[in-house]
Amino acid sequence: MIKKIIVSFGLLFSLAAAAQQEGTASPYSYYGIGDVRFKGTAETRSMGGLGVFPDSIHINLQNPAGYAALKLTTFNVGGSFNVTNFKTNEAKDQGQRTTLDYLAIAFPAGKFGVGIGLIPYSSVGYKVRSGSSSATDPYHAYSGEGGMNKVFLGAGYQVTSKLSIGVDGSYNFGNVETKNIWSQDIQYSTRELNTSDLSGFNVNIGAIYATKIKKYDFYASATYTPESNLKSDNARQLATVIDYGGNEGVVESRNLAVDDTDLTLPSKFSFGVGFGKKRNWLVGAEVTLQESSKFGNRYNDITNVSFEDSKKYSIGGYFIPEYNSFSDYWRRITYRAGLKYENTGLIISNVPIKDYGFTLGLGLPVGGAFSNVNVGFEYGRRGTTEANLVKETYANIFLSLSLSDKWFVKRKYD
Repeated sequence: MIKKIIVSFGLLFSLAAAAQQEGTASPYSYYGIGDVRFKGTAETRSMGGLGVFPDSIHINLQNPAGYAALKLTTFNVGGSFNVTNFKTNEAKDQGQRTTLDYLAIAFPAGKFGVGIGLIPYSSVGYKVRSGSSSATDPYHAYSGEGGMNKVFLGAGYQVTSKLSIGVDGSYNFGNVETKNIWSQDIQYSTRELNTSDLSGFNVNIGAIYATKIKKYDFYASATYTPESNLKSDNARQLATVIDYGGNEGVVESRNLAVDDTDLTLPSKFSFGVGFGKKRNWLVGAEVTLQESSKFGNRYNDITNVSFEDSKKYSIGGYFIPEYNSFSDYWRRITYRAGLKYENTGLIISNVPIKDYGFTLGLGLPVGGAFSNVNVGFEYGRRGTTEANLVKETYANIFLSLSLSDKWFVKRKYD
């Protein structure tokens, strides 16, 4: 047991060293705190992001009330591989990323369930070039990297046999670096380097209601994240540089005065329902509303962009032919599918950026009866070529390992 705890927590906190890597290649990640990478665990993401029901062997990282349903200590780690095709009215390109998406541990304690983990929540990562370095068409190279991470501690409590409530507390931290290099038919180039150190706290409150309607199971889920503040400590440097094979050598530099900013992490509310038969099938729908209009950029001098309230709609479900089959492995597999549509809340050149796609997934039992490998696939599109913007067509493959076992059991015999 002690070895399991040491290994699990060692993996948890070593993830912090890797969490800042580029998790996106999208130019839209320049705005706000970047692309929100966390879309749920591989299990819920395979159902279009649907997280409305309690699960005794999987961690629900969207609704903390789900911790109360756990019957076993569960360790969950997930990652994904992304391929995105970018298209404008004049050019095409492609980007690829492999990322670690989340790591969490949760365990039951009577009517309580407790979870702790680390989530690389958002990412900035893009490289855009334009121009030809001529006197009339200066060369520009834009790039960015970094993001924001969440360390969270949460607990759920089973109030009655039908109602559970829960709360997560998160500390948000991270660093974002953006760079703009331009030259105009001369030996040296000019580089503007912006850095932002992000920090702040927020909470997420949830409830899950489960009951029977005749022989079927009905679930209702709700979460609420109150508005919170995120501090952005900003710095800007202007430098004359010379290119050395893709690396810049600084000839002369000076720091510029730039204001720190207080970003608003907007309030968010989600509500969903599900209907089915436990350990057999479920269909459900969920809507998420966020006051993204209150959000802002890290710097006050960014123009041509604004935010509106965002909306996300998810429908999905799962099917297990026979969860306790001993003779046929394929009948114990969980088959998942879903659809999603999202108005992201980002508006560029008066054009709202929208995202929609479909998902498929499998839950593959491994080892004992309660551990499994979850594999999912997502295909979708975000953005548009309208107003000289970028249309992104993406394919994601995501994978998670969910290990469940009994911990803290006193042995009768050594």
